Amino acid sequence: MHRYLLHNGQIRQTNDLLLSPGQVGFLNGWGVFSTIRVAKGVLFAYERHYRRMRQDAALMHVEFAISPEELSAQLYRLIEANNAHDATLRVSCVRNKGGLFEAPGIHRNSDLIAFTADRNNWGTGASLMSLPHSRYGASPFAGTKVTSWAQNLTWYEAAHQQGFDEMLLLNEHGQISECTSANIFSIDGGNVWTPPLATSGCLPGVTRAILLEEIKLDGINIAERELSMADVINGRGVFITSSTRDLLPVSEIDGVKLQQSPELLGRLQESFAGYREDYIARHRKSNEVLTV
Repeated sequence: MHRYLLHNGQIRQTNDLLLSPGQVGFLNGWGVFSTIRVAKGVLFAYERHYRRMRQDAALMHVEFAISPEELSAQLYRLIEANNAHDATLRVSCVRNKGGLFEAPGIHRNSDLIAFTADRNNWGTGASLMSLPHSRYGASPFAGTKVTSWAQNLTWYEAAHQQGFDEMLLLNEHGQISECTSANIFSIDGGNVWTPPLATSGCLPGVTRAILLEEIKLDGINIAERELSMADVINGRGVFITSSTRDLLPVSEIDGVKLQQSPELLGRLQESFAGYREDYIARHRKSNEVLTV
């Protein structure tokens, strides 16, 4: 984490004492968040992150009243304060009131907090370990990006303890859902499949959405489909996506080495990188205004 953070519109030191034990969201993980890639000083795909946070906040009964323009202006102030022009930015909206143990004297319904950090080096590929019954696709909260993240952190740590990079989470039907902090895609000839939001229990990742909605390449079909372990292990290649990883190939699952499709994946990676560069070019001028 860098030196400064954003706390309810103010730039503060990360070691400032800003929290109260009576804020129920911090005690119970009652909040929503998003992780945004800062590329060349631009909040990449910001509109998508904001829309998802707003939808998740409404579902979780977390007050998220800030406008997209006001929030982006505050986040760009944080980026400038930390000189974090090529970084990772985490923004959270946390509920303060409600439940059984609300403390007196807390006046805000929610707190908005953001910080930046250096980008993580994910290497050139990832190895996955599968975990059955770790997502419930039928849950009304499936796909909601909430701050109650302890299960994901525990599974991620468990994967590393057993020599893997990430945990591949399966739903109640034994189908592929996602990883603890990444979506997954499987290559099958000219088709590139990812688990469906409606049934798999996976999060609606921003990189996932860009691939499905914005990336158009001749001879490549990118779409949703239910995926079994056999589908991904016997396919022509697997990769995972997130705002911090982009498109990262998977080398093995549960110790089984996977086939690779470097040419097809390379085309996807190149197209995604081109989309991001176009986005940066379109938004750089407006961002200069917002940081004044």
